[in-house]
Amino acid sequence: MDKIYWILTTSIFITDLAIRIGLSLRVIMRKRAASVSLAWLIIILLLPFFGAIMYLLFGEVRLGERRASKILSEQPVISQWTEALYKRVSVDWKQINPECIPINRQIDAMVRIPTMPDNCLELISEPTTFLRKLITDIRRAKSSCFLQFYIWNEGGLADNVTDALIEAKKRGVTCRVLVDSIGSKPFLSSAPAEKMRSVGIEIAEALPAGLIRALFVRIDLRNHRKVAIIDGTIAYTGSQNLVDPSFFKQDQGVGKWIDAMVRIRGPVVEVMTAAFTYDWMMENHIPLEDLYPSSDIHPVDSSGNALVQLVPSGPNLEEGAIHNLLLTTIYAARKKLILTTPYFVPDNAILAALKSAAQRGVDVTIIVPEKNDSRLVHYASRARYEVLTKAGVEIMGFSGGLLHTKTITIDDDFCLFGSVNLDMRSFWLNFEMTLFIYNKEFTARVRELQQSYVQSARKIDCELFTRRPFRERFMENVALLVGPLL
Repeated sequence: MDKIYWILTTSIFITDLAIRIGLSLRVIMRKRAASVSLAWLIIILLLPFFGAIMYLLFGEVRLGERRASKILSEQPVISQWTEALYKRVSVDWKQINPECIPINRQIDAMVRIPTMPDNCLELISEPTTFLRKLITDIRRAKSSCFLQFYIWNEGGLADNVTDALIEAKKRGVTCRVLVDSIGSKPFLSSAPAEKMRSVGIEIAEALPAGLIRALFVRIDLRNHRKVAIIDGTIAYTGSQNLVDPSFFKQDQGVGKWIDAMVRIRGPVVEVMTAAFTYDWMMENHIPLEDLYPSSDIHPVDSSGNALVQLVPSGPNLEEGAIHNLLLTTIYAARKKLILTTPYFVPDNAILAALKSAAQRGVDVTIIVPEKNDSRLVHYASRARYEVLTKAGVEIMGFSGGLLHTKTITIDDDFCLFGSVNLDMRSFWLNFEMTLFIYNKEFTARVRELQQSYVQSARKIDCELFTRRPFRERFMENVALLVGPLL
């Protein structure tokens, strides 16, 4: 009996050791950021077997062979459309801050999407206003309604959106709804979803998740985009999910969710429609050529004077695209830089860029919610406050609810607006959508919105913060260890 026990324990020990060494070598050879590699090495080496399981589930970006083959097979069609788009787009950069031109070139090089001129942008700072405007546009729709959201939560005005879509479908409008498999899991099996399907509205599940699929693909890669497109001529995007804040997560003790969206008319809507069609193709077994006739992708007339460049980002696109563009954006600031984000867990590169901006005289302000719906993110964020405030960065804790708006304004000249958080998940794992808006007027409106958040925020005092209890500092540093994985 003792011999059997000895053989068994020895086998387990050798197996565990082999797994740890093998996975550690794999982590090292993948040449990722040192902070990410170290975090995974700690998990693998300190947690027998469980650490290995965690790494196999979440340690690498695995989208699956079917998705990878789709990307390759459709690339010629995408390239052909992109080249045709470049040939008919003309942009006058004379009235624009020269700092914008290198960013435009970088986006050209990485995601191959041009800046689109002559757009009209309407900033919407109230969630209910967004929902009401969307409902009105759906009721006026003549050809198509395409909606893509990370979370669709029934209740309140969200149900009115459902009713408007059903009415539109009965009029003969093509209606497509794309929602994330995990973010919208309750909705996918809900009565409103079944009601929409019964009248012929197409509902697709983005990045399907399940126990079996977890063996082949990484299930925490999520589609985090928030987009609505009507008739291929009107579009919405920003930070708000398809939820009525009065009915959404009321039991989490963080107050009302605060979001902002933009309503867009103009040529960039064509690019947004193409981006939606690409995502729809990825989740359905329809080639782009067959999908194109019902996609409502077409040139859109000029409606304003704003230059807008769309940047879709995600694991199947240029690696680290949005992260690199955020670095360029921060380093482009010369006078004033204001950022709003609900989840602030920057890596060392973003942290160094923010410190550098403050140290060279840029007025840097970061606005985050005082209370967060994630305790881990709350502590990981606070772990960075001290080093930032000492460098001269002003950090404001918003107390008017859970500030979910994701914006960056630079020198009153241009801004970023979309779904990207300042955390590792948005940089490397999520499918996101960001507008780079090279327009002073719209940037001024976003800056006014940011200043309204400041009015309901409390500045983090550097001296008081450094005297916080040891327990708080310990929790922050523990959370920071897994920060690269958040």
